[in-house]
Amino acid sequence: MKQVFALLLTLTLALALLAGCGASKPEEQSTADNAGQSAQTETELSGAVSLNGSTSMEKVVGALNEQFMADNGGVSVTYDATGSGAGIEAAKSGSADIGLSSRALKDEETAAGLTGTTVALDGIAVIVQAGNPVADLTVEQIGKIFTGEITDWSQVGGAPGTISCIGREAASGTRDGFESITGTKDVCKLDQELTSTGAVIEAVAGSPNAIGYASLSSVEGKDTVKAVTVGGVACTEETVLDGSYAIQRPFVLVTKEGTALSPQAQAWFDFATSSAANDLITAAGAVPAAK
Repeated sequence: MKQVFALLLTLTLALALLAGCGASKPEEQSTADNAGQSAQTETELSGAVSLNGSTSMEKVVGALNEQFMADNGGVSVTYDATGSGAGIEAAKSGSADIGLSSRALKDEETAAGLTGTTVALDGIAVIVQAGNPVADLTVEQIGKIFTGEITDWSQVGGAPGTISCIGREAASGTRDGFESITGTKDVCKLDQELTSTGAVIEAVAGSPNAIGYASLSSVEGKDTVKAVTVGGVACTEETVLDGSYAIQRPFVLVTKEGTALSPQAQAWFDFATSSAANDLITAAGAVPAAK
């Protein structure tokens, strides 16, 4: 009898233990789920990202910012379009997380501890009023126009009229790229020197004898101005990518060497330079640098 009682007691204890183990599994699972949710919450991005610089990069940066903030609801990205020179200085001083430059960094800028990362390539379109009969110019002719050697449209196949040259301010990346390629650096003669790409387009549109230059991404879709071909080559995404269009430059993200970006700024940088951003950059009228 004692043996039977002992056997029953053993079975009862075993069943109790099994029931206890079974009951603990949901609790363990709940704990694991909570831990996973906590880890996920900790990795969600939040805070602000500040960008400063090139006005020519407005469409590209705007498209990148819109998508990045849609994907990261806790992050706010601001963009001050102050020009390439100001953007480079902002990256150097730390007043912006990332500077934006529509030209490659100069040797003295990299020597000062700045790093440039090309995010896209952009053609610099040479523009005239839509009704101007001149359709094509060589790089040499463009250079002579902007240095004052050619002063009348009749000298390049157009109707008689004194040419009015319109360009950007000295700190502009667009101006730096244009002058470097056309051989007009430090000798360019401008009738108007303006502080934004939009202002140049508007000024050229309003003057039948004007000529200027602007980012391809800013000119596309405009019917008040037209981009002349350069040496017979149109300024398009395809000709910029294959290198056949002569007047082109990079769009550059500027950071400070040895200074870590915030998690949210690093995430924006990684997104902008990844192939995931290619369609956005293309839709904005530039040529993605990421493969």
